[in-house]
Amino acid sequence: MEDIIQKIEELKKERDAVILAHYYVNDEVQDVADYIGDSYYLSKIATTVTQKTILFCGVTFMGESAKILNPDKLVIMPDLASDCPMAHMADIDMIDKVRKEYEDVAVVCYINSTAELKTYSDVIVTSSNAVKIVKNLPNKNIFFIPDENLGRYVAEQVPEKNFIFNDGFCHVHTSITKDNLLKAKEAHPDALILVHPECTLDVVKIADYVGSTSGIIDYATNSDTKEFIIGTEMGILYELKKKNPDKKFYSVGHRQFCPNMKRITLEKVYQALLNLSNEVTLEEELRQKANKPLARMLTLAE
Repeated sequence: MEDIIQKIEELKKERDAVILAHYYVNDEVQDVADYIGDSYYLSKIATTVTQKTILFCGVTFMGESAKILNPDKLVIMPDLASDCPMAHMADIDMIDKVRKEYEDVAVVCYINSTAELKTYSDVIVTSSNAVKIVKNLPNKNIFFIPDENLGRYVAEQVPEKNFIFNDGFCHVHTSITKDNLLKAKEAHPDALILVHPECTLDVVKIADYVGSTSGIIDYATNSDTKEFIIGTEMGILYELKKKNPDKKFYSVGHRQFCPNMKRITLEKVYQALLNLSNEVTLEEELRQKANKPLARMLTLAE
């Protein structure tokens, strides 16, 4: 293990590379990353790094977002097959239909989406900035894609707008049920419940805190409470325990596990850097179209 870590460190210098990793990837991959964060943080960091090569440890849409924002950099991934099913769960015909039906509609697209879907959108959002951005939009009608659960959570916070929802979901977060959460609370009555807004609304409503991955980490770290039930992918536990060795963290009682994130291994990180393989490529016209709503997100979220 130490040998491969040393090789990765050497290759980073040789290749003028920076490693970005999402909180959901394996612990040992987080350890070799230069920056670890959620989708919003990493999309911002991608625009500020000076290295000419970005190795993105996450799912495909994250590598695509880095490429959209950094056309002149080489963006590579440890495994191009680490895809996010939800990223594909919106229909272009449905977007056209909604645009015809509602004159002033804004198509608000979660960053967990393909580059192609982004090109049909007016603005991109993440779980940490969605409420703020939707409030800042002049449009009364909001078509929220692809995740229905995040859309419904945002709609609760912005009741003055009319939402049209899309039938998309994250399989990890929808597998966290209200029944399981109540059982976990029964087992740990002193624990606060922290959940991601990709969870279903009945789960969100019984949480003590709802927020993005980084929001959950910040909340647990700043809280005087010592025990927490965590309603998101379990990769987050590594950072939570690192920052809070004196606190206890519990799952909701089953495997909150994203198999695509877990495809990223140290060996694949090493091979990608060694061979500069698994390059993320996008047609320039597609990239420019996808960049507009992504750039608008970075502006509106400030």
